[in-house]
Amino acid sequence: MTLDEALKQINPKKEQYFRWKFDLYYDKRNPKKTEQQLMDYTEVKTMNSFISWEKTPEYKALLQLYLDYKATQDFEEIYNLVSERAKEKGEDKDVKLFLQLKKEIKENNKIVKQIFNNSDDVAEDDGLELE
Repeated sequence: MTLDEALKQINPKKEQYFRWKFDLYYDKRNPKKTEQQLMDYTEVKTMNSFISWEKTPEYKALLQLYLDYKATQDFEEIYNLVSERAKEKGEDKDVKLFLQLKKEIKENNKIVKQIFNNSDDVAEDDGLELE
């Protein structure tokens, strides 16, 4: 399950809070809402309900999905840095680390293939229309 799928299954106010807290909005043209703007948007008087929600298993599960998402982004950044250093300098340490990362990527690809091969062969509706 992806983070977006999980967020769609919870209370919309909690979803908005989680997206706000971790800046998970797709449209980056608008500045991040202030706490007061978020409270106005979700029609709550205080942040207390959100703060107490952070202690629940539901929030912790979402947090795990978010951390997995962030770790994947970090992995990509590290891979790109190591790859460039290995290509430019060619030092043994950089090349060895690059090869370790490449091996880990291959292992992760096995998991990805399992996920996509076990999924239903029904295409999901992404809401886009062809013209």
